[in-house]
Amino acid sequence: MGGGEAGKTTDDRVAISNRGLEERSKAPHSQLEGLTMGGLRIVESRKGFIRCHFTVPNRLTDGDGNWHVGAMATMIDDLSAFAIYSLVGHLKASVDFTISFLSTAKLQEEIELEAKVVGVKERLASVVIEVRRRSNGELIALGKQWMTAHNHVQKASKL
Repeated sequence: MGGGEAGKTTDDRVAISNRGLEERSKAPHSQLEGLTMGGLRIVESRKGFIRCHFTVPNRLTDGDGNWHVGAMATMIDDLSAFAIYSLVGHLKASVDFTISFLSTAKLQEEIELEAKVVGVKERLASVVIEVRRRSNGELIALGKQWMTAHNHVQKASKL
């Protein structure tokens, strides 16, 4: 996924976003995204919206069998970026990222993650990510993220 995909249609951006998520979920487990996103399944995606299912694996649990919050944060961050990409066609950098952890998810528990772009203004975009227990819809975590467009134009040094 390059920095600027202005010529791409919305359908192209959604497809590219889906491929990016799928590639990360299949990356070698020696890479951070592959480790944390391995097994992520996209169940619905459209412009500015992604819904995924995930089963919490042993490699991402803490000593008490809970889904590690760092792994959850990495997944929330990546889903935010790809939801924005599907809408505007370029990658963003985080400028504000908060997560409210309301509950825990256990080993082998089925989880649903939903990322929705709630606003775009000039170079800024805002995303809300809900992490829910699939069995009863209970909210586990709520992520909120503001991202800004990458500026890929490098200015020449005056040295």
